[in-house]
Amino acid sequence: MIGKLWRGVAAAALLALASCHPQGSGQKPSPHFVVGQPYQVGTIWRYPRAEYGVDISGLATFSPNKTGLTANGELADQDALTASHPTLQLPAILRVTNLENGRQILVRLNDRGPENPARLISLSRHAAENLGMTHDATRVRVQMDDTLTRQLAAGFDESAPKIDIAAAPLGKISAESLAPPSGVGQSSRGKVAAGGPIVAASDSMSMNAAPVVLPNTYTQVPPHPGMLYIDAGSFSRIDYASILVNRLASLGAKLTTSYTAPRDKAYRIRIGPLFTLQDAEAMLARTIAAGVNDASIVVE
Repeated sequence: MIGKLWRGVAAAALLALASCHPQGSGQKPSPHFVVGQPYQVGTIWRYPRAEYGVDISGLATFSPNKTGLTANGELADQDALTASHPTLQLPAILRVTNLENGRQILVRLNDRGPENPARLISLSRHAAENLGMTHDATRVRVQMDDTLTRQLAAGFDESAPKIDIAAAPLGKISAESLAPPSGVGQSSRGKVAAGGPIVAASDSMSMNAAPVVLPNTYTQVPPHPGMLYIDAGSFSRIDYASILVNRLASLGAKLTTSYTAPRDKAYRIRIGPLFTLQDAEAMLARTIAAGVNDASIVVE
């Protein structure tokens, strides 16, 4: 049922976003699906790709001053539940969990960023508030909702049949959140969603209706802050992994094996644990300087 609700969401978003840009802004939104060409940020090359089954961890930041058009042609809106990522396809639907307090929300990925290689994702002001973020470099888990993301991308296919547009219903609210953190306005208080899907269908809604705006709710799960490590790469073959381990031996790199990871990521190279943010950022810089441009900080 949830999947059917999201069919054609891109077409609905296109109409909704294009109709609400500020008068006189000179910028007309034109939302579209995009992967993009490789690009360079400082000395680091980024290689955008369409990817599914994403389940990664790292550090989140927020961009409260982002204005103008996003990388996929939407108008940046700090009051929306949106996010930026360096390489994943745009748009996409991500489930982001604040590992420090257990809050979990859905966001729509619609822009490139952050520029800092030590940060995994950048959130809009409203998304950061709903996650209860009180500082930069918040430890998060990011999971892609494959079904909703594929249907979101398919909605931009102009050959697909057009559907009716309906407002997005919210799941039932079971309890309000605690008081917002110091410095965060009362209007930013989210809601705790009842058990079950965050987006729920109304019996009176058309099965082809498409919600345009993500629900302003969060789910509470157990916190799991974890420790910081450097992820230097994952391989399907141990001989390839061993080459990189030897290359990074002076940094304390270790080879680990995961029997539950996808086959192409069975052998992982990790450096850590690193006990402070400063240590993690410094080690990431050293790993990148050693030639591992796609190294990242992860939380485990």
